[in-house]
Parts: sequence; structure tokens; C-alpha cells
Amino acid sequence: MTGTTNVYAIFWEPTGNVSSTYHSLIERYFTDVGGTGLYKNNTQYTDSSSNASSNTTLASSWVDSTAYPESPLLDSDIQNEVSRAQSANGWTSSIDNIFFVFTEAGEDLCADSSQTQCASNTFCAYHNFFGSNTIYAAMPYAASFSCNGGQGPNNDQAADETINVTSHEQMEAATDPLLNAWTDSSGQEIGDKCAWTFGSVNTEGSNVNWNSHPYLVQEEWDNAQSGCVLSGP
Repeated sequence: MTGTTNVYAIFWEPTGNVSSTYHSLIERYFTDVGGTGLYKNNTQYTDSSSNASSNTTLASSWVDSTAYPESPLLDSDIQNEVSRAQSANGWTSSIDNIFFVFTEAGEDLCADSSQTQCASNTFCAYHNFFGSNTIYAAMPYAASFSCNGGQGPNNDQAADETINVTSHEQMEAATDPLLNAWTDSSGQEIGDKCAWTFGSVNTEGSNVNWNSHPYLVQEEWDNAQSGCVLSGP
């Protein structure tokens, strides 16, 4: 990714089973995170032309009440949802665009029909791509699974848990968008190396405050410092 990355938030919710401030808090996070020290940490991870993702913006969001085609959902369903959102809204694929697909409470998601790698038994979320450059992140409802990083600061635990996992995937997608960029020697991306590491947490439950808005987000790997940070490089 180069320069400013555009985020497209897709809330795929057939029954609307999410917390009351779920959408607004996630959208606020995407609006606030650009320009922060945490996002600046990505600038050290450059491509072969010395480009890096230096900022991010919430380009648009969309709520889709289309019924789920199956349960649990599969990765192929998430890819199809990205394509549906693009068709409905005129959104296009680009190395600088990432599509986040958020699903509603209680809905499991599996990598494939074998159901061996699912939100219910393996992961909290993941990022991937299809085609040449359609970059996406699959975001199950974190509070429905074992993805709790601690009591959050926004009086909406479900949103706070998902925001932390969203931050993890956003930073990894920015630094390894096509799964051929930065990883360590064991294949871990910058979020993996610092997963569930938060540093100092305030009594209100936050560890960062952006635009007077508190969040609890994990640290990310700063390769220049060889450590986990909330601001870098």
C-alpha cells in the first residue's frame, strides 16, 4: 500500500444483531486512526519502490441486510460479499483500498467447508485478497468468540473488542497487503508478533486517546526498535 489507504466498512447484518453503538464506534475508530503514532509505525515497512502506507481514511461504509447463504459462513462468502458491496456502491479494487466485512453476533466464520479453522476454534479475524488486488479483512463479532483483550473504554464491550481486532488486521494489511511483503522468519506479521500486548492501560480501560476518543488497541511490531509499540517508528 502507498500513501493514504482507503477503508470501506461493510456491516453484513441480516437481522441487525449488533450492539447499539457498534457501527458508530467502529467508524469513529477508522476516522481517528489515520495520522496517529500507531499508524505511522507502518511507514518503515516499504515496498521495492520505497512506498509505504502512511495514512488512512474511512472512505465509505455500508450496511447489508442480505441473508447469509449458509452457517457457518465461509471465506468464499466473505469474498462474495465484498464483490456485492462493490457492485452496489461503485467501489473499486486497488492496492490502496481495503474492504472490512463485519458480521453480526453469534455468526461463525470458517476458512472452508472442512470447518477446521473457524472463529469458534482458531482465529479472531484475518486479512486476505482475491483477484490481483482486492484486499479484504473478515471480521467476526469478536464478543461472540474468545477475542477479549480486556474491559474497553467506550461502554460497548462488543465494539471495543472488535476495534482491537480491527486494528490488528488493519496494520497487517497495510504492511502485507498481498501476503508477500513483511513477515518475520517464522511468518508472523506485525500484529501477530504483538497480539494481546497493550502496554500501560488507563483505569478507564484505554491505552490510546485519539481526537479525544479513547481506545484499547494492541501494540504493533516496530522492526526498527525490535519491540512492540503504540507509536513508531
